[in-house]
Amino acid sequence: MESSDSIARILEARHRDPFAVLGRHLAGDRCIVRAFLPGAKGVRIPEAGVALTRVPDTDLFVWEGRAGTVPERYRLSWEDRAGNRHSRYDPYCFPPQLDDSDLHRFGTGRHWCAYRFLGAHPRTLDGVRGVRFAVWAPNGERVSVVGDFNAWDGRAHPMQVRGDSGVWALFIPGLEMGALYKFELRDHSGGIQVKIDPYARSFQRRPQTAARIHDESGFPWGDQAWMRARATSDWQHAPLSVYEVHLGSWRRDAAGGFPNYRVLAEQLADYVQALGFTHLELLPVTEHPLDASWGYQATGYFAPTSRFGAPDDFRWFVDYLHRRGIGVILDWVPAHFPRDAFALARYDGSALYEHADPRRGEHQDWGTLIFDYGRDEVQSFLLSSALYWLDEFHLDGLRVDAVASMLYLDYSRKPGEWLPNAHGGNENLEAVEFLRRLNVVAHGRHPGVLMIAEESTAWPGVSRPTHLGGLGFGMKWNLGWMHDTLSYLGTDPVYRHAHQQQLTFGLLYAFSENFILPFSHDEVVHGKGSILGRLPGDARRRFASLRLLYSLLFTYPGKKLLFMGCEFGQDREWDFAGELDWRLTEHPRHRGIRRLVTDLNRLYRSHKALHDLDFSAAGFQWLDCHDNAQAVIGYLRRDRADRELLIAAFNFTPLPRSEYRIGVPRPGRYRTLVNSDAEEYGGDNLGTQGDVDSAPLSGMGQPHAIPIALPPLGAVILLHEICSAI
Repeated sequence: MESSDSIARILEARHRDPFAVLGRHLAGDRCIVRAFLPGAKGVRIPEAGVALTRVPDTDLFVWEGRAGTVPERYRLSWEDRAGNRHSRYDPYCFPPQLDDSDLHRFGTGRHWCAYRFLGAHPRTLDGVRGVRFAVWAPNGERVSVVGDFNAWDGRAHPMQVRGDSGVWALFIPGLEMGALYKFELRDHSGGIQVKIDPYARSFQRRPQTAARIHDESGFPWGDQAWMRARATSDWQHAPLSVYEVHLGSWRRDAAGGFPNYRVLAEQLADYVQALGFTHLELLPVTEHPLDASWGYQATGYFAPTSRFGAPDDFRWFVDYLHRRGIGVILDWVPAHFPRDAFALARYDGSALYEHADPRRGEHQDWGTLIFDYGRDEVQSFLLSSALYWLDEFHLDGLRVDAVASMLYLDYSRKPGEWLPNAHGGNENLEAVEFLRRLNVVAHGRHPGVLMIAEESTAWPGVSRPTHLGGLGFGMKWNLGWMHDTLSYLGTDPVYRHAHQQQLTFGLLYAFSENFILPFSHDEVVHGKGSILGRLPGDARRRFASLRLLYSLLFTYPGKKLLFMGCEFGQDREWDFAGELDWRLTEHPRHRGIRRLVTDLNRLYRSHKALHDLDFSAAGFQWLDCHDNAQAVIGYLRRDRADRELLIAAFNFTPLPRSEYRIGVPRPGRYRTLVNSDAEEYGGDNLGTQGDVDSAPLSGMGQPHAIPIALPPLGAVILLHEICSAI
């Protein structure tokens, strides 16, 4: 007979092993069945034709009789107090199905696919369809599955903990796909919380936060050719031009709401393909409760946000873009998570996912929490999340947000507000190890995938292999170049001669990492205004300066990134709550900006000199970097075979330079490919637009020179004619 204490713990919903009490138990030739059904009037087992007896003053029902009367798998039938009839298999006649190897790898921080056993998974056991739930909550005294199928009653479906793993599990038969659920957790101090499933693959649309039971996807992928090509791609020497998008504010539907992923895929594919970008980068689509966070305060690390549809709708999004020749990169945020009480914060009543000490576990700038990267189970969680997006959604890369905040223990902290590492330094050694493992595993499992760091400091080797001491990322955002360039262009042209080093300094470190040149969402928010609006002068000069800036971006060494709206010169700050100012594209100057971006993308993609050696000093050479007085610079780009030679010259003043001579290494004819002041771009048609011939005049360290008419606040890009292929 089960002890009165065990019975009491079931009735009080605080038993760690409900299987010890509930379900069918054999003892020799006798059998006892117990069922705890809050609100039931009477309970039967139809397979055995027997009725259970209520334990007085409780909702616990018991039958005792001869072994063999009740089969191993049996149903419970009952009527509730409202008169509704129910019949389902008893969950406690199905032992939880968890593999010891999964638990071991998860507990040692080396489970790359923990989402395959944790969370909610439809299963068929002994011919009975149901859902197996599993959740990590080592500080729980009792953990239950609650949902719309049990009136959110934490007494109804308590789970069983597996040894000392901290993982709780329960198989519940008969649940329908789409049913809503959460976990109710009672900690050892008696506190009760209702939490989301950290591994849930689908959620309600905000502001509701319950997870949905989601069946395994049978999505019919059609991007096999793309995936094969990606696995063998030479991405370091290929063009990479990224259009950064916030799906919630790129376009809205006719009613002002969010379009479905499938609608967005078709619209974006047409638009991005016409502009010539090679990839989309999505601000986080991991589920998040607050629109204003833009997705950077995620709560669902395994779920595409339901704002735009179901998980298979997002698969369709990626598949469609792949079939149109466009890659998809996702912003992924392992640096912090929000404090929302329904999510990961103090998940089981303890600091489980976050570091317990606030000097290491809290971000003061963002009001968020920091993952405990040294905890093995947290590493398994984060690594599994990253790989989930690559495995399940065929994403072509992850841009890891806020890497600097992960690397430094004193990030944005004053003395006394942080704890040093074991060696007394400010490096977060556990985060460093996590990032290295992340990149090794991602590149190993998915050859050709792009792992990109947003890292704002001079940490060495961010995009260098781990076996050479690096962090193992493929690329890094060049935030220093971006800040210097925008600062220079934001200076009145009268004073630019004194700030020329802001244009030239970046070449001192341009090849120390594999850099992407980003004009991202961060540059058009928080009162910064638009990029166009930050440029000085009247409208004519601002548009000329924007065309000059983009000409610099697409010819400077490094891969390219442009945030949505920048491609047509949106003139106000980005508003996440609306859509882009598409009406501006009807204006000639804005339309001209978009045409220039299209032509620059075409130029960048079609000429190897502009992308083949983006990460090597061999592909770049200064021709003129000392003409501070006239605020002019010039450089050349070449490919590995030295077959293509492109010259780019820039005038950062509003004064035309009608007879500017620039040194070149080769004699011959140079053909103008782009003049940023051309009329079709909204300019005044000043400056060189045809062919120019070199003369044997030495200067700037070169044996020849060509005469260029540089337009005011303009750029001219030329191709050595003998190299011309178009």
